[in-house]
Amino acid sequence: MEFNNPSEIVKTLTFGNDAKEQIMQGVEKLSNAVKSTLGAGGKCVIYEDALGKPVITKDGVTVAESVVLLHPVENIGATLIKEAAQNTVKEAGDGTTTATVLAHAILKLASETPEDLPIRDLKIGLDSGYAKIIDYLDSVKIPVKKSMLEQVATISCNNDEVLGKQIGNAFKKVGKDGIVLMEESETNETYIDFVEGVQFDSGLKSPHLVTDKDKNIAVLDNPYVLIVSSPIPNIRRIQGILEHVIKSKRSLLIVSTVEAQPYQTLLANKVKGNIKVNIVDLPGFGPTKQDTLEDLAILTGAKIINEELGDDLDLISPDVLGEAVKSVTDDKNTVLQINNVTDDLLDRINDVSKKIKEETNPFFKKKLEQRMSMLTGKVGIVYVGADSKVELKEKKDRVEDAIYATKAAYKEGIIPGGGTALFQASKNIEAEEPGEAVILEAITWPYAVILDNAGFEFHEDIEPGEGIDVTCGCIKDMIDVGIIDPVLVTKSALKNALSVAKTILSADCIISNKRMA
Repeated sequence: MEFNNPSEIVKTLTFGNDAKEQIMQGVEKLSNAVKSTLGAGGKCVIYEDALGKPVITKDGVTVAESVVLLHPVENIGATLIKEAAQNTVKEAGDGTTTATVLAHAILKLASETPEDLPIRDLKIGLDSGYAKIIDYLDSVKIPVKKSMLEQVATISCNNDEVLGKQIGNAFKKVGKDGIVLMEESETNETYIDFVEGVQFDSGLKSPHLVTDKDKNIAVLDNPYVLIVSSPIPNIRRIQGILEHVIKSKRSLLIVSTVEAQPYQTLLANKVKGNIKVNIVDLPGFGPTKQDTLEDLAILTGAKIINEELGDDLDLISPDVLGEAVKSVTDDKNTVLQINNVTDDLLDRINDVSKKIKEETNPFFKKKLEQRMSMLTGKVGIVYVGADSKVELKEKKDRVEDAIYATKAAYKEGIIPGGGTALFQASKNIEAEEPGEAVILEAITWPYAVILDNAGFEFHEDIEPGEGIDVTCGCIKDMIDVGIIDPVLVTKSALKNALSVAKTILSADCIISNKRMA
C-alpha cells in the first residue's frame, strides 16, 4: 500500500493530561540536554551524528537539533522547543539555550497552577507579564561602547578570550554599520581579514537558490553582477549574457525583477548545475531607489539597464556586467565583497557627503547617511582554523554565535549578563495575576541554571546590576567585569519561549504517527 497523503498514515491519538504529561517529558529531556551548556561553567555535549561519528559542542541549538526521541508525543514536545531555539538564533544569532530553559520553565510552572484556572486567563497573564518584563529590560539597557565589544564576543564564544578579542577588533574596525562574516581557514590558524564591501536589503527569493543549507544562505564566488531596473520578461532577452557567464565558468548575481518564466528557467538550470546563479530584488524604495541602484552600479562596475529609458535587453553585451569578489545572501540582505576603490566611487562618496551636510529634512538626511554607510562599508572576515574537523565544527559554532551576538549588542544595547537582568526583573515587578506569577518565576531559571552549572548555590541577595562571577564565586558589578548580554538576544529568547509554551498549553489532543516495531 502506498501512502499518498498524511491522512493515510496510521495515527495515535493522545488526550488531556496524558498528552500534556508526555509532551512535558519530551520538553524536559531536551531542556536537560541543552541547559548543561549554559553560562561560563557550562559543559560540553557529545552526540553522534548521522554517520555515527562523535561531535563535541557547547552550542545550544546544535545540541537541540541532534535530539530525536523515539516516543512520538515526547518528540513533538522536543521539536516544538527546538522551534523556539531556532527562531531565536534566526532573529538574534544567540540565546538558544536561554530560550530552551525559559520555555521549559514556563511550561513546568504553568502545569502547577490550579486546574480550575482557565487557559485563556493564564495566557492573558503570561502576555501581560511578558510586556512588563520587556519594559523593565528597556529601562535598564545601556548603549554598547566599543570597549565592550570584546567582552560581548568573549561571552558568546563560551569565554574564549582569544576569539572574543579577534571578533571584537573586527567590529571595532568595520564600525556599527559594517559587516563581519565567517569563513573556514585554509590552515589551522584563526585570523581576521578586511575587504571593501557593501550590504543591501534584498534577501533570498527561493530555497532552491541556497548553496549552504546549514546556514540557509546563497554564496557565489567571483560573480558577475547584472543590474536591470526594468522587468526581465523572458529568458531569451538575457540569453547572450547567460552564455557568456557559462563560457567564462563564472557565477552570476542578477539584481532585477525577474518575471515568472525566466525565473523558473533560471531556477531549473541552477538546480541541474548548468549555471551558478542567484537572483535578488532591486534594493531601496521610494525617491531614493534610483540613487541606491546607481551606488550599487558604481561599487560593482556594472551598467544599469532600463528598457523604459531606451535600453534594449536584446542588444546588451557582457561589458554591462559588474563584478564582485563574493556575494552572500541570507533571508534579509545581500553582502557583496568588492575588488577595490575606484575614482568614480570616491567621487560618489564626496558627492553624498556634501548632500548630507546640506540636507535639512531628517528623513532624507537619514537615507543619505545609509547610502554613505553602503558606499564606505568594509567587511571583516573571520577565518576559522582548527587542528581537526571536530574542533573546527565546534569552533565555527561559537564564532557564528559571537558574531551575531556582538551585532545584536551594537543594534539595541546591552544588559547585565549571567541571567541577572531577568532575575532582577522578577524581583522588581509585582505579579497581579497567576499568569504573571508564572512568567516572573520562570525568568529566574536561567540565572539559577548558570549558577548550578558552575557548582554554586542559588543566591538571591544581589543588588540591581550585580551578579555572581562564576569564575571566582564573587558578587560583582556585571557591566564592570564584562559579563553582559545583548538585550535583543534576551528579548528574542523570552518572546520565542513564551510563544511555543502558549501553543503547547493550548493543546488538548496530540495526533502522532504510529511507530512500527
